Amino acid sequence: MYHAIVKRIARKNFLRVNEKDFGALLADCAPDIHHRFGGSHALGGERHDKEALARWFDRLGRLGPHLTLTVEDVWVKGLPNDTTIIVRWSATDELPDGSPYRNRGVHIVKMRWGKVTEIDAHEDSQAVAGNLSRQAAMGVAEAAADPIVS
Repeated sequence: MYHAIVKRIARKNFLRVNEKDFGALLADCAPDIHHRFGGSHALGGERHDKEALARWFDRLGRLGPHLTLTVEDVWVKGLPNDTTIIVRWSATDELPDGSPYRNRGVHIVKMRWGKVTEIDAHEDSQAVAGNLSRQAAMGVAEAAADPIVS
């Protein structure tokens, strides 16, 4: 029963990204959340607290206003004191010039007593970097910004 509830929460959280409901996502995170997103670009790097993660989510929302994540599979392992969630997803977006963006990936999420403690995103970081480079070339300055790290 616990695993079914956690799967439902994981799917809902990916819908929250689509809806840009980042406040609800952050409410489920521990204060010292550890977030990793691969690549050396505006969305890459590591964050170690909710404040930095909030700034990262805000940036994600600005750089991917039409980003849509589709959950393909969710696996849950563990008990409430040490839960691991693996989410396989696909992503679509539309760049400012109308060209499409596609990506696929896996998130590994750690949760303890109902709070997310780690988010480790594994996606095609070259696809992300290419997307951001195209946006920067179109005049989206934030696409070329330094990563948000803490």
